[in-house]
Formats: sequence, structure tokens, C-alpha cells
Amino acid sequence: MYDPVIFDLDGTLLNTIGDLAAAGNFTLEKLGFPRHTTEEFRTFVGNGILKLIERMLPENSSPETVRTAYDIFGEYYELHKADLTEPYEGIPELLAALRENGVRAVCLTNKDHRFSEELLRSFFGDNLTEVVGAGIGFPIKPEPAGALYLAEKYSKIGVKPLYVGDSGVDMQTAKNAGITACGVLWGFRGRAELESFSPAYLAENADELLRVILGE
Repeated sequence: MYDPVIFDLDGTLLNTIGDLAAAGNFTLEKLGFPRHTTEEFRTFVGNGILKLIERMLPENSSPETVRTAYDIFGEYYELHKADLTEPYEGIPELLAALRENGVRAVCLTNKDHRFSEELLRSFFGDNLTEVVGAGIGFPIKPEPAGALYLAEKYSKIGVKPLYVGDSGVDMQTAKNAGITACGVLWGFRGRAELESFSPAYLAENADELLRVILGE
């Protein structure tokens, strides 16, 4: 058994890509730039909203353009962050099962903390013990400080933590923190990117992930 389990958010617990793409394309239209497909946005996310903004804007955009885009994106996303977002299949049941088995589920994400906390509490209630998002004092992933904080805070003698995510950023975070990693194959990036980091586990669905966590 692993405990605590540190989950990524976007692409792991919640499918947020539709709302992120909508906010990005709204921003691009306001600034007179070309839109991107939802599939393209899958490659933009993972390193926080500022990096998403930089990736979606035309190359060599000025710092002023980046800042304006960041503000437009944030205002839109605040109002529309749950329009299309939903949990991945089996995730609510997975988190409930972990709680029933005494396993603490926590979340570490590069999404702004205010957005993260609102979304996760709305969808999962108290089945997540703590959420650490961007902007509350920890450097963003793949820096390991947030993961180490959560692992140490909820550690049990003789039980190791597990880090669960869908991207190379997540796998690198786990590696940097010295925490066992499980890549999930339902998220934004895919098997090839995850396998390049040699995680201990790959899970095709929530049932497989539950068996990994409980050691079954």
C-alpha cells in the first residue's frame, strides 16, 4: 500500500482541457491572434498558466502582450472553469475508496491555487485532504518542494508515498523528489512521454490505479 497518494490535477483527476482551450482561444481572439485546436492545447499545458500563455501566443510576443493575455485568460477562466470540466471515469469512486481504506489523497498542481481548490472541492468534496497549487509559496513542478512537503506532512512509518500524474512534468517531479511514480494513460500526453521517464507503474484506468495504490 502507498500513503499518501499525491495526484496531479489537469489530465489526472479532472479533464479540464475543454475549458483551458476555450479560455485560451477567447484570449487569442481578443488580441487578434489565430486560435489553436484543443489537441494543440494538450501540448501547452503542464507547466502552469503563464507557460501555457507563452506557448499559445505567437513566438517572440512581448512581455506586455504576455501580461495582457494572462489577465484576459484569468478573468475568463475564473468564470468558465467548470463549463466543460469533469472528472475522469472512475476517479470519484477511486478517491472514495482510498478514504475508506485510510489512504490520504492530496493534490499537487501547477494550476493557480485558487482555481484548483475551487474545482477539486466542488467535484470531490472532502475526499482530497489537501491541495497545493501554484502561487502559495512552492516553486512549480518539476521542482520537488511541493511534493516533498506533502509526502512528509502525511507520511506514515513504514509506508511510502506515491505520485500519480499524466505527463513528463509529473514523472520528473516524482523523480526529483525521490517518490515512486505512476503514470496514467487517460490524460493529456500519452504512453510514449510517460515511458520515457521509466515510472514504476502505468495505469490504464482508475481500477488499475486503485490496485497499484492498495498493493493488490
